[in-house]
Amino acid sequence: MSQISEIREQLRPHMGWHGARVSFVALFLVALFRAKTVNLAELATVWGGNAEEASNYKRMQRFFRSFDVSMDTIAKMVMSIAGIPQPWVLSIDRTNWSFGKTNFNILMLCVVHEGIGYPLMWTMLEKKGNSNSTERMDLLERFERLFPKTEIDYLTGDREFIGKSWLSYLMMDKPIPFRLRMRQSDKISRGLGQPAIAGSHLFRSLAIDETRVLPGKRWVWGRPVYVIGTRLKPQQKSQDRDDDFLIIISHEPKTALKDYARRWGIETLFGALKTRGFYLESSHFHFTDNLRLSKLLALLAIAFVWAMKAGLWRHTQKPIRIIPAHGRRARSLFRYGFDLLRRFFISPSPSLLQSEFCPIQLLSCT
Repeated sequence: MSQISEIREQLRPHMGWHGARVSFVALFLVALFRAKTVNLAELATVWGGNAEEASNYKRMQRFFRSFDVSMDTIAKMVMSIAGIPQPWVLSIDRTNWSFGKTNFNILMLCVVHEGIGYPLMWTMLEKKGNSNSTERMDLLERFERLFPKTEIDYLTGDREFIGKSWLSYLMMDKPIPFRLRMRQSDKISRGLGQPAIAGSHLFRSLAIDETRVLPGKRWVWGRPVYVIGTRLKPQQKSQDRDDDFLIIISHEPKTALKDYARRWGIETLFGALKTRGFYLESSHFHFTDNLRLSKLLALLAIAFVWAMKAGLWRHTQKPIRIIPAHGRRARSLFRYGFDLLRRFFISPSPSLLQSEFCPIQLLSCT
């Protein structure tokens, strides 16, 4: 059986699509790992089969223009392949870039596992700038409809993801635990009607790396929450002036700062989708329509979870070296798996060919 046929057989139970459509996805995934870019012109040159490059290019264009991709199916498929144990840590964030007068702005929800976010669902924002509470709530409500029995450990979000209506939504009848960063200029009070003071003022006496939990719950955006703050080191600051402090609001004060650190998994995901993996930014050559770009993201989500499964498997066979200076792996699990799949589809090593294990098996949910 050919590689494409094997991949199609693994994908079919997840997708339930017509055979020709599943074959397209299989061919696209293989071409993606070979070309290491979402640029359709590059993919057309490494596309399997005997067709001319122009024919391959038109086939991809037809798929993204005409085929209806069920994003719910993709989300369930990614989580089925990933097999991430519950409770899940969710992270919400945006990634955006521009090309000429065209702006790309994606609001994404992911599940953080092994230091990286797994793409779950997203919204293509038809605007520049921050998301609003309605857009965030719509994303979470879609998640709850699709995964109604899933246990959530907590939700993390940066300073964009705060506000009265958003916080009220998270604390409704069925609350979602959260670890959210607030701006240091946001006001905090001891209770309703009490004087409100900026977070930077309340934590101004902290030394670098010193942490303080304000006693009892405080009122932020009209809701009672625990507030935890720490003063950042100079090298931790960004170009944004509003980051002398890291101030977190949470249901749980004891582990809030440590928990919030897992938010960076979604930033690592964006890096994998972009310059450290699939070069999503190069999509502007072919995808100026948000619906088509969303379909592309769906296929990248499948490729991403496959690369992660390959990296985790490879790590069990040959562990990634730990760098003593900072205790982190010398290579990411994503890149470890990405490179394995790329070699497998370009020029597999004799040892891998002789092994009873085949990377295509990793697409199974078992």
